[in-house]
Amino acid sequence: MAGRTLSNRIALAPMTRSRAADGGIATGLVAEYYTQRASAGLIITEGIQPSVVGQGYPFTPGLHSAEQVAAWREVTDSVHAAGGRIFAQLMHSGRIGHPTLLPDGLVPVAPSAVAAHGQVFTAEGMKDLVTPRELTGAEVRATIADYAEAARNAVEAGFDGVELHGANGYLIHQFLAPGTNRRTDEWGGTTENRIRFAVEVVKAVAAAIGAERTGLRISPGNPTNDISEPDPQPVYEALAKEIDGLGLAYLHILEYGPEAREVTLALRKQFTGPLVLNPATEGPTDHRALTLIEDGTADLLAFGALFLANPDLPERLRTQGPYNTPDPSTFFGGDARGYTDYPAR
Repeated sequence: MAGRTLSNRIALAPMTRSRAADGGIATGLVAEYYTQRASAGLIITEGIQPSVVGQGYPFTPGLHSAEQVAAWREVTDSVHAAGGRIFAQLMHSGRIGHPTLLPDGLVPVAPSAVAAHGQVFTAEGMKDLVTPRELTGAEVRATIADYAEAARNAVEAGFDGVELHGANGYLIHQFLAPGTNRRTDEWGGTTENRIRFAVEVVKAVAAAIGAERTGLRISPGNPTNDISEPDPQPVYEALAKEIDGLGLAYLHILEYGPEAREVTLALRKQFTGPLVLNPATEGPTDHRALTLIEDGTADLLAFGALFLANPDLPERLRTQGPYNTPDPSTFFGGDARGYTDYPAR
């Protein structure tokens, strides 16, 4: 992957930690967290905003300033020294966010001016999500360029590659879903037009840093953040067809519910490159899911909550446990290690 051999087929799934300092700067705790998990074949970071307006939550990191790049270099150097491989997940939150999180009078932007139902955490407490401003055609192109520039910054910061966050109801997903994309121009309406933004972002990033350093994460049919996708399979098959053959590092699928496996298998046939799977399971995904690699469903498996609680998860998967139980109270903020007392084996 990205021209390098991975130590195993286990990936750390991207998960928001909310521990960046002012200015979206990665901290020493960020370096500690990822270095602890460097035994993963591949680390995929928390969502990193590619631009100022791409921020949707407080205390999340960016990759759009020199200071942010320098801070991430300390993280990647530490991970590499421990033998790990790390991709930066680029996440533009689109309509998910709030003006109080943004400077200079900015407001969240989206494919269409359609507000999501729900609230978002801010420094002033929980706030209702606002109606976003619809991107103009020129701004859509500028946003694509923002992704490409952030990808170049990621390489400068020492990342092995980037993953584009096209899942969980954020900007790329908002373009894909008919409930959030009501445009009538080249970026909306037909399936071909609704996948265009995702395809163009992938191509722009691949041109900027190399396709072998570029991955895409999707979550077909996932209603997170008030997304509506009543018939996702044709859309994602069309998307997979468009990006297949580009030589991407991987396609990463987050399954939402057991019925998602049918879509996963269809996309596995359509996309011939490496497939990373964050499978739908009852409870935290553990060693029982490794059969999905053995039977060819996926090339790598991404583990979330269990990796938070068990920084040496690849070894614990090999021995089929024991596992520490994830502690949600430690998932976010300044002590977001994922566990309260990590026992030695």
